[in-house]
Amino acid sequence: MRALFLQHHPGSEPALVGAALERRGFRIELPEMATSIIDGTWRGAFPDVRDFDLVVPLGAVFSLNDRTQVGTWIDRELELLREADRRGIPVLGICFGAQALAAAHGGRVTSLQRPQIGWSEVDSDRPDLIPTGPWMQWHSDRVEIPPDATELARDQVCPQAFTLRRNLAVQFHPEVTEVEIGHWLALAGADGGHALTDDAPDPEQLLADTRANADRAARDVDRLVEGFLTEIAERPVTRSRTG
Repeated sequence: MRALFLQHHPGSEPALVGAALERRGFRIELPEMATSIIDGTWRGAFPDVRDFDLVVPLGAVFSLNDRTQVGTWIDRELELLREADRRGIPVLGICFGAQALAAAHGGRVTSLQRPQIGWSEVDSDRPDLIPTGPWMQWHSDRVEIPPDATELARDQVCPQAFTLRRNLAVQFHPEVTEVEIGHWLALAGADGGHALTDDAPDPEQLLADTRANADRAARDVDRLVEGFLTEIAERPVTRSRTG
């Protein structure tokens, strides 16, 4: 079984989600896209989605609406997600990937007044599928979910999970470990445009919180991935309104 992870830039890694899929027999394929968080330009060819059993679009520092950064590839990615949906290929969208799923299927992505960064709990209608966390948040945009979608979780900031046919979107970052957070902090420090805001936890606190949540988060990720594969990915294939 083959899982296509869309790595929008070097800061995005499959990490815990990739490991959970590998334990279940998936082979991870990770075509690299933009080579830095400063320049999102990428004109390479996306793989043929028909060659994969599921797709996982990962997070990104870019905004979905910033055409100067994502304009060379975002329309093609949205079409890839629609094609996966038409063919019944399951998609698990993470953060930017969740926003891309929303945009691909009739939702919207808008800016937050301030970024949401740090570990926090979510209000889940399906804690068996979307545990309440805490989950790692690191995003500057929010989604308005597609009209046919079902919201599964939320917090005081925005929707945190929704499902649509064989698609599952989560605004939080289930994949992260202390290694990934350290990498993100290094990238943020290398480019002031992605630095932490004044009201965000300090870097040492983020790392300490990540260590404190590590064991529980790994269990929650395993539950999320198992539920995605056994429930969402096994739903009967139905057609979207756009066919």
